Order: sequence, then structure tokens, then C-alpha cells
Amino acid sequence: MSGTDVGAVSGPQVLLPYPPGEVGGLPAGWGAAVWDGTNGPPGPEVLAAVEFFVIPYTFTAAARPLLARMPRLRVLQSLSAGVDDLAPYVPAGVTLCNARGVHDASTAELAVALVLASLRGIPGFVESQRAGRWSGGFRPALAGRTVLIVGHGSIGAAVEARLAAFECEIVRVARTARQAPGGPVHAFGELPGLLGAADVVVLTVPLVPETRGLVDAGFLARMKDGALLVNVARGAVVDTGALVREVCSGRLGAALDVTDPEPLPAGHPLWSAPSVLITPHVGGNSSAFEPRARALVRSQLERFTAGLPPVNTVR
Repeated sequence: MSGTDVGAVSGPQVLLPYPPGEVGGLPAGWGAAVWDGTNGPPGPEVLAAVEFFVIPYTFTAAARPLLARMPRLRVLQSLSAGVDDLAPYVPAGVTLCNARGVHDASTAELAVALVLASLRGIPGFVESQRAGRWSGGFRPALAGRTVLIVGHGSIGAAVEARLAAFECEIVRVARTARQAPGGPVHAFGELPGLLGAADVVVLTVPLVPETRGLVDAGFLARMKDGALLVNVARGAVVDTGALVREVCSGRLGAALDVTDPEPLPAGHPLWSAPSVLITPHVGGNSSAFEPRARALVRSQLERFTAGLPPVNTVR
């Protein structure tokens, strides 16, 4: 369903990626239009009345031009955890909210899957299977390894929770030091002294000015020989040129759900670099996403129509 009007345009409007009934409905006096991003958006008379807009997941680029056509817009709800590709386009006076919590389970699952697949050599076994070749060999386990989680927000905490059963040591880093239920969280400034002890470094930070290019040549040089870098954050957190040099030399391995540039173009050296596993930015896009996204939209609409401030406010 796309560009479908639900209810009269005479009252305040919300623009949703789902029919209102799928998120608990709307109070009396509110109207809704449904746009899932696949076809044309509602007409100008509907857009002019929209006060609350939920951007369809993965359709941020298509949604950005609509913002200037919504003079009454008050709340803009993204269904992505990161809003770096949206924030610069949000009109003044509009509250921007992200989808904190919606992608935790999916992204944490993929992060752990990438770690295990890389350490245990699963991509090589897949290639051997296709060739009908029985290829054994020794591979490192996750048990007994030190995993450094860079970015201990909700996704980083979800990664830690899923690693708890694997008998590995967890080291946590965030922008500011604090105490978490599992142990201390170190500040970014402590990274130089922590990287050398980590067998696996998992990136779960948002892309903000402080984290853009955080994983540069110096960061990578401090990682121990044979360590694995796992990026389920944003591609631009990593200096791609510096990473290419390290993985092509064979000193480091990498498992990347995100890259810079993205999509990764054909012929890019990361495609063929040794000990690199690439997934096409699918960390949050699983069966766990939709029920959590609908629950967030339902909660945000209830708060908005009751005159309460939304949660997950970015600005």
C-alpha cells in the first residue's frame, strides 16, 4: 500500500508506513495516510497537513524531498538506529527520533554470526563444499578470546548479552566512561591502551563527527596481529584505505556489514581481500524488525496524540 489516504484531511494527519490498524489505530479527530516508500507519496493537500511522519525503513532518500512539503510537521520518526543520512535535512523546529532498540536483536545476532563465521572459517568451508572438497584444519575458537565492543549503547549491550555464553572476555568502550551491569565501560580516550589485547573488535557506534574515521591507520596499527575487526555500525566509521592495506597484507581480518562506499562497487579490493567477510548492510533487516518497529510507532503515536514528548529524541 502506498500513497493511500485514511480518514479526512480536515484534521491533523500522520503519515505511516503501515495501516493505522496495525499500530493500534488513531484517536478521534486524527487522520492518516499510508506510504510504504514503493510508490508515489500522498498528494500535496495531505502532506500539507502531516504533523507526524514515520519514514519507511530503507526509504530515507525517497522521503527527504517530502520534508519541505510538510509545513506542519512536528515529529519525524526514523525506523533506523542511525540517522546520519537524515539529520541534515530535518527542518528547524521538527523533533527527530531514531529507532533505538528496534534493531538491537537483529544487529547483535549478525555481529555474533560474523564473529563466529570468521573465526571458524565458515566462508572457506562453503567454498570447499561447492567444490566437493573435504578440507579440514585448525581454527581459533571464540572461547578464551577477548572481545572489545566499541560503542556500548543498546546495540553494543545486546551484542555483549549474546556473547555471554561463549566464554570470552568482554571489554566495553563508549564515548564516556561509566559502570554497566556487566562491568566498567571505558572512554574512547582509553582505546589506544585497550586495542592491543583484543582478539576481536566489534564496532557498534553511531556515525557522528566524533566517530567518523575513528578506525584509522593508527587505530588499526594498534590491533594485534591476526585480530578481527567487525563493523555493524556505519561504513564511514572506518578509514577504508587504511583497512584495505591491513587486510590485504594479511595482518588483520575483517567482517563487514557496512562499508564506505556503500554499496561496495564491483572490483573494490575489499571483495577479494583475504580474511574478509562481507554482508550487504542487512544487520537490522530480519524477522525481528517488524514487530519491534510497529511497537515503537504505536508507542510514539500514543505519546504524540496525548501531547507527551516522544522518546528516542535525537534533537
